[in-house]
Amino acid sequence: MPLTFPFSAIVGQDDMKMAIMLTAIDPHIGGVLVFGDRGTGKSTAVRALAALLPKMRAVVGCPYGCDPENAKCPDCLAKAGAKKSHLISVPVVDLPLGATEDRVVGALDLERALSQGVKAFEPGLLARANRGYLYIDEVNLLEDHLVDLLIDVAASGENVVEREGLSVRHPARFVLIGSGNPEEGELRPQLLDRFGLSVEVKTPDTLAQRVEVVKRRDAFEQSPQAFTDQWKKEDDRVRRSIINARKRLADVEIPDEAREFAAQLCMSLGTDGLRGDLTLVRAARAEAALQGARQVDQKHLIRVAPSALRHRLRRNPLDDSGSSTRVERALAELTAPQPGAHQA
Repeated sequence: MPLTFPFSAIVGQDDMKMAIMLTAIDPHIGGVLVFGDRGTGKSTAVRALAALLPKMRAVVGCPYGCDPENAKCPDCLAKAGAKKSHLISVPVVDLPLGATEDRVVGALDLERALSQGVKAFEPGLLARANRGYLYIDEVNLLEDHLVDLLIDVAASGENVVEREGLSVRHPARFVLIGSGNPEEGELRPQLLDRFGLSVEVKTPDTLAQRVEVVKRRDAFEQSPQAFTDQWKKEDDRVRRSIINARKRLADVEIPDEAREFAAQLCMSLGTDGLRGDLTLVRAARAEAALQGARQVDQKHLIRVAPSALRHRLRRNPLDDSGSSTRVERALAELTAPQPGAHQA
C-alpha cells in the first residue's frame, strides 16, 4: 500500500488542517467545505489525516465496516452469534463527478443475479465511506440528483435503496469533505448548509513557503519511507492530541455565557435557522478539548467562528465585503469594550 504524505509536513493551510482535525474529534460537527486554488493540498490533507488516525475495529467481512459494538447493517444482523472483528484503516472514498447513482448508492449484483438467480445487493461508494470520509473534488459541479441524494443521506446517516425488487437500508455515516474553486460555480444552498465548517485556502504567497512546499514534496517523492520516518514523531503527536481530545470531549462544559455569545454572533450576522449556533458551539467544544480546556470560553468560539459561519451568511447587496470579513467585523463589535463598562 503506497505511503501517504505526512499530515504534519503540510506547509501552512492551518485553517484547513484545524477544520478537519475538529471533525475527527467530533464528527457530529458535520463536513468540511474547502474552497480555493487548485494544487493547495486539499485532498492531501484529508488523506494524510485519515492515515494518521488510529485504526478502528470492524466486523470481519462486513461491507459497511460496522462497529462490532453497534453492528446494525443487514449483513451483520443476518449473522448469528458472536462476530469476529479486526482493525481497519479509516476509509477515504472519492466520489467522482461522473459517478452514476448506482455506483454511489449501490445496486443489484448482476453477476450473482445472472449466475445464481439470486437478488443480492452490491454496495456502493456510500457503503465504503461509512465511518470514514467521503471526498468530493469540484463539489460545486456535482449533478443535482447526486446533491439531493447526499443531502438525504447526510441528514439521516442511512442509505436507503429500493430498486429492481431490492429494498436495502444500511448505515452511511461519514464526514463529507468537499473542495472546489468558487470561480467555477456556486454550491446549492441545501448542500452548503450540510457542511459544518468552511475554509478558504490560497496558494502560498511568500517565497519561503513556496520553496518549502516544493522541497518537501520532492523529498517525499524521492524517498517516501525516509520522508515519512522523518515526520513520524510529529504525526504521532497529532494523533495523540486527537485521541486525548476525543476522550475529553464529553466532559468539556459549555457555560450559558458561551451559548449566549454564540447566539448573539449568529443573530448579528443574520444566519438562517439554528444550525449555525449548533455547529459553532460543537466546533468550539472540540477546539476546547483539543486545547485541554475544561470548558468552552470566548477564545474558543472566536477561533472557530469564521469556519463555522462564513458559508451561512445571506448576500447583502449593500455590503460587498467578503464573508470572512463580515464574521471578523461582527466578532470585533461583540468583543469591543463597552463605553463606561469600567467606570466606578
